[in-house]
Amino acid sequence: MDKRIINFGIMATGRIAKSFAAAVNYVEGAKLLGVASRNLCSAMKFADEFKIPRSYQGYEEMCKDNDIDVIYIATPTACHYENVRLCFEYGKNVICEKAVTENSRELMELITLAKEKGLFFMEAMWMKCRPHFLQALEWFREGKIGKIKMIKSDFSSVVKFDENDRLFKKDLGASALLDVGIYPITLFTAFLGNYPEKITSRLHTGKTGADFDGTVTLEYGEGFATSVFGYSIENHNNCVIVGEKGRITFDDWFFCCEGVTLFDEYAQVVERKTFSNACNGYEYEVEEVCKCLREGRLESELIPYEDTIATMKIMETVFSQNF
Repeated sequence: MDKRIINFGIMATGRIAKSFAAAVNYVEGAKLLGVASRNLCSAMKFADEFKIPRSYQGYEEMCKDNDIDVIYIATPTACHYENVRLCFEYGKNVICEKAVTENSRELMELITLAKEKGLFFMEAMWMKCRPHFLQALEWFREGKIGKIKMIKSDFSSVVKFDENDRLFKKDLGASALLDVGIYPITLFTAFLGNYPEKITSRLHTGKTGADFDGTVTLEYGEGFATSVFGYSIENHNNCVIVGEKGRITFDDWFFCCEGVTLFDEYAQVVERKTFSNACNGYEYEVEEVCKCLREGRLESELIPYEDTIATMKIMETVFSQNF
């Protein structure tokens, strides 16, 4: 595909869909052409808010629109597998919110199907497209901090309980691990590798039977990574990567922050980089999708299948240790 304009469709109209819609409208060369919801009124309201020309009642109707190049899936996690399959059946490229599926079997089936049909497929892990994350990776790959000894990264904040919210409703795929624990685990694998030697974890279930909080530690020989995540503890949610020759720190809310700092072994600042969002931070993810489609890529180099699969298998191991 070599198009000047990439036409996006959005499946669902919740909180995350609004953030993504704003970013698509911002990115030059991207156009938000359609939005679908099970409720037509919801789709029309969303379309009006974001100046989207087409709205559809039902996801299949949008998939039938030949003008749409790629569909962003923002439905609850438990719906992702069937939603992605539906898009693929109609020949649509897909970017799907994390966690893409609830288990690795479903994920592997979708990746296989995407390859068979020659379609682009990417996990919407926006952190890996953001410039502060890429800068930290660059420092590490250049050997600025040497071999990693420890990573500490948390994603934990107090969320008011609502039994009908997708964050807590188990039949919608609610899971603190899948929703927020996935971020530090993704970061750990990016810096330490996809195959830890040992995984230690603890999940705490809440009123609905879903995991509301947890801890995970991944061990890699002489290095390790550890995290606290969930909805009950307010935390700074920063990140520190400690190496033999220095360290890299992320500002608070590490996955979407604007600043990273490189220190030497004597705790002196070597370099500080900040990257202000042009829109809301999702624009980098949108730009990556457009770039891949224009270049005819079926897989993102920033978010390759191998990484998505590895993170899912680590989370599966955590679930098996606790349930």
